[in-house]
Amino acid sequence: MSRDTSFYYSFLVLPPNKRSAIIAVWDFCRAVDDAVDEVVPEEEWAGGLTSEARARATAQVAAWRSELDAAYRGAPQTPQGSALQPFIREFNLPRSRFDALIDGVEMDLSHSRYQTFDALLEYCRRVASAVGLICVEIFGYRDAGSLAYAESLGIALQLTNIIRDVAVDLRRGRIYLPGEDLERFGVSEEDLRRGQVTPQVAALLEFQCARAHTYYQRAAWQLPPADAGSLVAAEIMGGIYYGILTRIEAAHYDVFSARIRVPRPQRALIALRIWLRTLLGMQNSKVKMQTEPDSKR
Repeated sequence: MSRDTSFYYSFLVLPPNKRSAIIAVWDFCRAVDDAVDEVVPEEEWAGGLTSEARARATAQVAAWRSELDAAYRGAPQTPQGSALQPFIREFNLPRSRFDALIDGVEMDLSHSRYQTFDALLEYCRRVASAVGLICVEIFGYRDAGSLAYAESLGIALQLTNIIRDVAVDLRRGRIYLPGEDLERFGVSEEDLRRGQVTPQVAALLEFQCARAHTYYQRAAWQLPPADAGSLVAAEIMGGIYYGILTRIEAAHYDVFSARIRVPRPQRALIALRIWLRTLLGMQNSKVKMQTEPDSKR
């Protein structure tokens, strides 16, 4: 896994076996996603897929669905499936979550617009929350509330991706911003293609950022204190993506001039800060339990 991915620093805090399992999941999921997004080079998208490229992508997605089945049967054929296969039983990875991810990726072949946020939310749950729900099985948890946390954090990360990648998605013929929101703020598809942050476009993207903030806050509320240590890798992922969101806001919603990123040193600093904060919180909880009067135990 490249150090340039936003997930790299979150995986460093994991024990070696869990890190290997997460990387295997990440590589498999990335391969499924690339079956559509990388079916042709970026310069060949020209606002959408040709019928030939769409057919090829459809076949590749079907092949990954078959490979998932093979991995669960113990007979994978690809490097990604072979790397994933031993961890399926070890961590009891839910097959339904992988199926949901593939269903979500497949939606990119049939949906290039989402009229309502509810429709977009279903897409986010499939392509992002499903992966989070796989990962928490590897991270480990004691409180079932961690599943709600993983779902909300996945939505927050995907909404951040959608805001950041408006220009990239436009080149691929896709607009993930809900149509009802474009109408509400008086923004047309042509306005987005011009790549100018007009007051209307700024208001639209400000609204999308506020929605993403809501899901980050929801995830924070849903994180069970008992699982804070186990889920520190997820918290680091969230912290780095939250950094992307705040940089979008600091850039006055200009997601057209350049792809907004958190620089590598800043990602490392975010990871260290969250890791230390979690470690300190766990130590304080342990001290508190040890110093409580017996009558309160």
